[in-house]
Amino acid sequence: MPPRVWLLALLLISASSHAELRLTLEGEALKPNERQASQDLLDEALAALPPRLTQQLDRRVKIRWRHMPAEVYGRSGRFSGIELNASLLPRLTDGTAASTSTQRPHGNVRRELLATVLHELTHLYDRARLWSTPERNHFLRCRRRADSLGLIGLPDTCRGQTERRFTLSDDPRLLDLAGWPQYVGRRGAREQHNGQVARSPDNYELSNPREFVAVNLEYFLLDPSYACRRPSLARYFREHFNWAPDSQQACADSYTYLNAGSDFTRQPLGRLDPERVYQVDFLLAEANDAWVSRWGHSMLRLVICAEGRPRGPDCRLDLDQHLVLSYRAFVGDVQLSSWDGLTGAYPSRLFVLPLAQVIDEYTKVELRSLASVPLQLTREQLEQLVIRAAEQHWSYDGDYYFISNNCAVETLKLLRSGSRHPRLQALDSILPNGLLETLAGRGLADRSVLDDPREALRLGYRFDSYRDRYQAMFEVLQQRLPIEQPRVEDWLEQAASVRRPWLAKADLRASAALLLLEQAALRRQLLLAQDELKQRYLTGRAAQDPSLNKAGVALEQILANSGFLSRPAELLEGGYGLPQASEWQRLEAQSHERQQQLRQLSNDLDQEVRNLLEPARLAELEANEDNLKLLSEHLRALHKASGGLQLP
Repeated sequence: MPPRVWLLALLLISASSHAELRLTLEGEALKPNERQASQDLLDEALAALPPRLTQQLDRRVKIRWRHMPAEVYGRSGRFSGIELNASLLPRLTDGTAASTSTQRPHGNVRRELLATVLHELTHLYDRARLWSTPERNHFLRCRRRADSLGLIGLPDTCRGQTERRFTLSDDPRLLDLAGWPQYVGRRGAREQHNGQVARSPDNYELSNPREFVAVNLEYFLLDPSYACRRPSLARYFREHFNWAPDSQQACADSYTYLNAGSDFTRQPLGRLDPERVYQVDFLLAEANDAWVSRWGHSMLRLVICAEGRPRGPDCRLDLDQHLVLSYRAFVGDVQLSSWDGLTGAYPSRLFVLPLAQVIDEYTKVELRSLASVPLQLTREQLEQLVIRAAEQHWSYDGDYYFISNNCAVETLKLLRSGSRHPRLQALDSILPNGLLETLAGRGLADRSVLDDPREALRLGYRFDSYRDRYQAMFEVLQQRLPIEQPRVEDWLEQAASVRRPWLAKADLRASAALLLLEQAALRRQLLLAQDELKQRYLTGRAAQDPSLNKAGVALEQILANSGFLSRPAELLEGGYGLPQASEWQRLEAQSHERQQQLRQLSNDLDQEVRNLLEPARLAELEANEDNLKLLSEHLRALHKASGGLQLP
């Protein structure tokens, strides 16, 4: 090769190796001090950008000051550059723009201008493509078509036809984290509504994925606490750029959550440490005959080790530490309407509940068994899932649809975005029991733990419905008393007055069995009373009777005031993402105050609620309670007569 050709090639290689973003300030009319202040701002912006971005965004970007509405800091100009609001230039020049202001999201006007430059440069980077002209034109046509149709992501006809090398807002992983996940049951399509509306740094991020990327990169680059507030997104940007700002602060090892347990005497505020989570189980409440639960209910169980216990199988015995993540429809009134459930009238929120309460709720009250099946996740996948759950707990407030966005769909979306497990991405199921079957079929859930029923019960992989226990107790009665009913359900459906004559005829063992069954009958009456309350309150009969107002008000206020347990962002003003140490004191005070209000309201309701019941229901409830008193007295007498002998 001739020497002159070699020299030209070396020059081209050298030029390309040093190619990078250049910001050029335009405006010959600028005064020297205005030009210097502007250039300092641009130099700071360039210094804040990730090296990969400045290298790949190889172009000259013109910056100019231009008159625009007062509320606008800047925008991408029609001249393929960036325009900044000229009314802010005097404050930038004399230094007053750097004065701290609590009204400014980034702290002051100068930081807002800096964020604006970074925001618009992110848009340019997000649109940058190393394509041939035909490829670029094809993508732009697809993008315009998607925008005209109001779609998130590209139309199906465009998928796979373009190579997107340096984009962020079209990345499936980013869309999952940003709140536009893949539709479950509609492969490839993205949800159009973003449910991550709580604790947002700027609601503008929710308008579309491109603005989401630009807003969040502002905070990733400028806010030292961003990685602590939005750890999953910070990790995404860090991996994409292979770089992180030097200013990032150290984060706490645990995450704040609100326990939505029904014990209003306890402080609900807690800390969740991913290091203490030994396993995550898919927790399935098996189906029953109720129309809203005929396919079961899917949840996630966090197997958390007691403080100081090393992670291992023994942590499964620390049941008092375990938490359950349960997506449920938050019903802010007393009606559970099938039509509202189909049309998405209920908010879908991530409840954090104590395992013991969930076990009682399903096995004792609803008489449904629970299956707890370990998910096959790596340590990294497990911890990222726990972190993602904490983020969703504070940010998510979606719409609950019994068919298309139910507990199974929400759980699957959390598993996808949290664990990043590749085999979850193409997995689809809209039914809770079907989701468990699919997870097991793909090798993502270990159902073998249920093969031996006795071992499953002993080790806490299964929690049986109390229906089987009640049936066993009923069989004890059948052996000792001439009872004609064939099933325990038939026995419990009788009026309490019909069951009462048998109480005095029972021996010690039969009386113990009757006590358990009468407790079951009382739970059944309470469920029926609860349903009756909903119907009576809904029809307005309670409001028409002045004597019932106090109970009605207590019930309404409990529903209104308990929302913070599923939407904890209500307790904080300002800030975004996961709460930080500086917000703990306010959280503690606010949650304690709300919990005390709920405790008082609950006491008021307990005292007044019977006024809302129909006379027949109230009479049956009181008769059931009388049966329990008689049985307790009968058991004490039998026990004393037997000389304190234990039951056989």
